Parts: sequence; structure tokens; C-alpha cells
Amino acid sequence: MIYLTHSPKFKKRFNQLSDKLKDKVTERLNIFVKNEYHDILNNHPLHGEYFGCRSINITGDIRVVYRKVEKDNCRLLTLGTHSQLYE
Repeated sequence: MIYLTHSPKFKKRFNQLSDKLKDKVTERLNIFVKNEYHDILNNHPLHGEYFGCRSINITGDIRVVYRKVEKDNCRLLTLGTHSQLYE
């Protein structure tokens, strides 16, 4: 099982989401803590500004960016649409 910590930026962006999207994020993070490489998450490494981080899909366009701190501990750094995160 994976343990999650949340950065202030992640918390701020999460709180700005609609209730429906908050539910979706929570649903996907529940899947993530049980199986971080579940197919539905499309977990993949990032490059550039987020080199050393990974991303998981929440919806078709919403992503969560995280960094593995220890074997079973991940820090959620931020979330947003593809264009918000990678422009």
C-alpha cells in the first residue's frame, strides 16, 4: 500500500475543483494506493520541468503529478489539465 502526502499546491488546486472532480480524484487516488500501476491510471514518467516525477490520469485531461519519496511514500505535487501543467 502506498502512503500519500500532499503539497500545498496540490491542496489548493484540489480545493478549487468541482465536487464531481474531487470525487473522481479521490476515486483514482484510492486505486493508486492499492496499485500504482493500474492500467486505468496510465502512470508514466515525466520530462522537462517535472523530470524525476510521474503522472497519473484522473480524467481524459486532468492529471496528478507526484514524486516517489520512499518505496511506499509518494508526495502529490500538483494537479490540473494537461495544458495547465505542461505549458
